[in-house]
Amino acid sequence: MIDEPLERLRIAARRARELARNRAATGLRHEDADDDAGTIDTDGAQGFDPFPLLEALHRNGVRAVVIGQVAGIMHGSTELTGDLDLLWDGVPAHAPALAAAFASVNAQLADETGTPLAADPDSFLRPKVQFTSPGAGGDCCTPALPWGTLSVRGFLDRAIVAVDARGLEVHYASRNDLIQMRRALGRPKDLRRADELDSLHVP
Repeated sequence: MIDEPLERLRIAARRARELARNRAATGLRHEDADDDAGTIDTDGAQGFDPFPLLEALHRNGVRAVVIGQVAGIMHGSTELTGDLDLLWDGVPAHAPALAAAFASVNAQLADETGTPLAADPDSFLRPKVQFTSPGAGGDCCTPALPWGTLSVRGFLDRAIVAVDARGLEVHYASRNDLIQMRRALGRPKDLRRADELDSLHVP
């Protein structure tokens, strides 16, 4: 059994790519994902590899916390995904490093309506920015995004840090915080994944 969070993620990303390799493109992006199946059924699963962006964030000293199903996989979830969701503190002084990380992997940005945004620090000061990059697409959010009754700023402080043998550091939401977020969202996939995380005996 694989115990290392980043190794679990590498294996899951490889399985997602293999699953989607011979599948015809659907035109569906991560924001079009079905509320039950999730992004594994979108084109984002084809070539899914979150590591180039995670490594760029690390190189640029960005403390962005992985949320969503990538964080779930790092905790041991068996469900695959095709997108990468991030939460950062939204502090303007931290935006230039975030923009530099995304630019280094040729990420394209858009607002919530799909309108393209410049890849500059000001774009990241929005509550949520959608991104696509050669390896992964997803959402990059701040605590200013409406999260219902959840106070997600605390998620940043309680995040867990995974470190691999090469020194890559990835911050990801704690299991309890991720479960709270799943239950607050309340979609079929979220409730199912929350139940799965609840049954796992990991931090």
